[in-house]
Amino acid sequence: MSAVALSVEDQPMPEAPDIETAWRQLLEGTPGTRQGDPLVVEAAYAQSRLRDLFPFPTHGTLHFLRAAPPPWPESDRDRLPFIVCGGPPYKIYTTGYGDVLGEAATPEEAAELLVAHLPDAVGDDADE
Repeated sequence: MSAVALSVEDQPMPEAPDIETAWRQLLEGTPGTRQGDPLVVEAAYAQSRLRDLFPFPTHGTLHFLRAAPPPWPESDRDRLPFIVCGGPPYKIYTTGYGDVLGEAATPEEAAELLVAHLPDAVGDDADE
């Protein structure tokens, strides 16, 4: 069986090795890395609790994970709310589109709403 070379589009996207790098790549729009809605990314980065999480843009959404880099463990404690980009309105859902937690008119309001629905033990403000 011969190996088939994958085109650039078919190769898995490399993940950032840590949370700080992931945010930097998103904010700078680093080529060859995951990209998200720039307005939503900037609004999320402005929230200190979200800066402590691994930003994971995928399929028009911005998810947040407690661990980086992959592979990530599958556990309920790592399932956090996420933002559906492309608004307004911007919708905030529980994991797996289980429930709509709310809608926001701006990316800033969406990030604030998401932070309001984070578990207490998530992000830097949890320790203050």
